[in-house]
Amino acid sequence: MIKRLLSYVKEYKKESILTPLSMVIEVAMEMVVPLLMASLVDEGIKATNEAGEVVGDLRHIIVVGVFMIVAALIGLAGGIMGGVFGAKASTGFAKNLRKGMFDKIQTFSFKNIDKFSTAGLVTRLTTDVNNVQNAYQMILRMCMRSPMTFVIALIMSFTIKPKLALIYLVAVIILGCILAFIISKAMKAFEQAFPKYDELNASVQENVNAIRVVKAYVREDHEKKKFKTASNNIYKIFSAAEKLTTFNGPAMSITVYTCTLLISWLGANMIINSDIINPELTLGDLTALLSYCMSILMSLMMFSMIFIMLTMSAASMKRINEVLVEEPDIVNPENPIMEVKDGSIVFKNVNFRYNKDGKENVLTNININIESGETIGIIGGTGSAKSTLVNLISRLYDVNDGTVFVGGVDVRDYDLEVLRDEVSVVLQKNVLFSGTIMDNLRWGVRKNVGKDNHVETPREKAEIEAECIRACKLACADEFIEKMPDKYETHIEQGGTNVSGGQKQRLCIARALVKKPKILILDDSTSAVDTATDAKIRKAFAEEIPGTTKLIIAQRISSVMNADRIIVMEDGKINGFGTHEELLKNNTIYRDVYESQTGGNGDFDEGGEK
Repeated sequence: MIKRLLSYVKEYKKESILTPLSMVIEVAMEMVVPLLMASLVDEGIKATNEAGEVVGDLRHIIVVGVFMIVAALIGLAGGIMGGVFGAKASTGFAKNLRKGMFDKIQTFSFKNIDKFSTAGLVTRLTTDVNNVQNAYQMILRMCMRSPMTFVIALIMSFTIKPKLALIYLVAVIILGCILAFIISKAMKAFEQAFPKYDELNASVQENVNAIRVVKAYVREDHEKKKFKTASNNIYKIFSAAEKLTTFNGPAMSITVYTCTLLISWLGANMIINSDIINPELTLGDLTALLSYCMSILMSLMMFSMIFIMLTMSAASMKRINEVLVEEPDIVNPENPIMEVKDGSIVFKNVNFRYNKDGKENVLTNININIESGETIGIIGGTGSAKSTLVNLISRLYDVNDGTVFVGGVDVRDYDLEVLRDEVSVVLQKNVLFSGTIMDNLRWGVRKNVGKDNHVETPREKAEIEAECIRACKLACADEFIEKMPDKYETHIEQGGTNVSGGQKQRLCIARALVKKPKILILDDSTSAVDTATDAKIRKAFAEEIPGTTKLIIAQRISSVMNADRIIVMEDGKINGFGTHEELLKNNTIYRDVYESQTGGNGDFDEGGEK
């Protein structure tokens, strides 16, 4: 997992190497300063003459003082460089992680996306990546600094006075046990906390997306309570974890003060009780030991901070890794076919289950033969698998048994991009993006024109806009667009909230037509359109795009009765397949629903009961 995540450091490897090297410079200078301080005290301030009188050595004090200033400045420069390089490396790492996750999500099939909630993916791209970024920066800066400070300071302490340095070892062991206990307890709490962010984000997302429903039903208080519950869950878990980590500070303080007192007391006794000519310990040595005492114990403090940060980010790393290791179950074949010959569609002995291990099929024994250019109506009750059937054509899902052919070729043999460019789908849930109407229509433009690195020429732009306007005329969207003040430059809010349901559907149909596909699938995408406009759209399709195979899913029989043939779906099976007249004569379900709808009181889901 760690190796996979670190592969996203990529172009920031240089900064990732320079950061710890800068820390080495800073630590080295910090460790030199106590030695210079000891020399300044013993050979400068306490320098004696031949008579043994303390007279001091000003020249030595000045020289050592200059060296101390230089060492401090070099250490400061190392610290600044470490901060700059560390920030650049960690933010770059986070940027690459987000891009890697987002790119991976784009390769997911519907089945892959079904495994992750939208809120969960948002949390992974934001909060979890931020946690990993902070941990990475701390690792780069502290993982070199902390152990180096600890080791060098301990070695220097033993060099000066091994007896007193043993105090540090005892303190380190005690403090290490305390930190290990705190970390082990805090880790469990942090692992429980981050998944709770999914619930919080889900609460916000649902509230914002359904704000009109919330206000219509006056459920603001309920939503506030739901959000408060999710927020309190995070608060409680983090509070429990933070309470544990707060013991880190007092434990560190007690250890530091105890070591300082012991070193001062024992060191002072050694200085007072030792021989003046050959002292067991000098004042300068004691000063250096006290400095190294702080360095050793502060390095342990850094260790504890690193482990706490790693504990917090461990759960985040696992969640990010889950997205990165998820393999799309729909991929291109080794030698994909790059051209769809025509819009013919054949379902041959097709069975489909959303869960491969499931026992019941969603679609069972589907056998259909559709000629290129035909208009096929698909009707059936809610849950009869109409949308599932058409999703197999553009290979949004793969069949479990049997084969789906488009243009005489198994859809699994096509390049995915080529296939989906030729199979344009207007989904049941219409989605518009923030931007102008023209921006939304241009989503239907083939990938190699006006997108990516292709520089669009004025001529291409004019041709694209002309095609978008033509598509709007076919979809009867030009009727309302021309009445808007800014026409095709009218701004669309996110989700298309500033246009009606019928207008949104017509814009989505126009967007699909811009592709000039060989197969056009309308998944109940005229349900919000009045019957007169629906008839105009169907007439335009028949006259303007006769060579395009059209599959129209609808609840209203009037939307499909003029189709070349109609499929009647029931419980994932084909109950009937033929023309309107044939089904009226031979299919009980179709006939009953037709009679109930033409009688003015029926709906397909009612099964024709009056």
